[in-house]
Amino acid sequence: MAPRASRRLILGAESLVRSIPRILALEEQEHFVYHQTMNDVGQDADAAVSRIAGAIGEPARARMLYCLMDGCARTSTELSVVADVSPSTASAHLNRLMRDRLVRVLVQGKHRFYSLDRPDVASTLESLSVLTGSRPPTFVPNTPSRLRAARTCYDHLAGSVGVLLHDRLKALGWIFSGVTDAEAAYDVTPDGTKALGALGIDLEAVRALRRRFAYACLDWSERRSHLGGALGAAVLKIALQRKWVTQDLDSRALEVTSKGRREMLARFGLWV
Repeated sequence: MAPRASRRLILGAESLVRSIPRILALEEQEHFVYHQTMNDVGQDADAAVSRIAGAIGEPARARMLYCLMDGCARTSTELSVVADVSPSTASAHLNRLMRDRLVRVLVQGKHRFYSLDRPDVASTLESLSVLTGSRPPTFVPNTPSRLRAARTCYDHLAGSVGVLLHDRLKALGWIFSGVTDAEAAYDVTPDGTKALGALGIDLEAVRALRRRFAYACLDWSERRSHLGGALGAAVLKIALQRKWVTQDLDSRALEVTSKGRREMLARFGLWV
């Protein structure tokens, strides 16, 4: 090997040896930062789990949450009765549950209705029920049967039939929650545009009306949503025109006709 090349090799080796302590120190520092970061993440996760468990673990709050497991929304007054606490205490509990994103509130007129915030909350509560062997209570409405079955809510279809139709339209993929999901707003999919057009609903004319196009309107007897807004009114108008339903002269009650049952089954796959 040439002297000059040999000298470069020796100098390079010496430089590498001198740099080893610095490399080791850097690795040690990175190792410390990595584990410190992982510990911080673990502590944050532990704190979050502890906070959620504390929210669910309080007996009054647990009774409220399990009461909402059936998917029916309830007022704070109703939940205070379920939890066996005063209305003011119930409000404090509900505020805690909202902060932890376990329940959400829907304001409709002068009323505030509470429901579980999202499906995974129900899944968690269901898993806890399996461990405890308990069964959540069911909602039993006290609405007169004629009004509960089908009725008008302003100018759209409500009652159990309205709720079933709303759920079916979503299941068919005809309507979907848009970017304003916090306001329970809906838009129509291409499949929905075609199907609703076949029913005789002019969506362009419906959209041009000076009112909300479509949204989830909480049904006061079922405590679940039916289809509200201009689209809900258009659906009811078609149902009345085609004699799928008939309206009482002295009440908001609607009666589903034999023709209506056949048409709803054929067009929506809906048994009523």
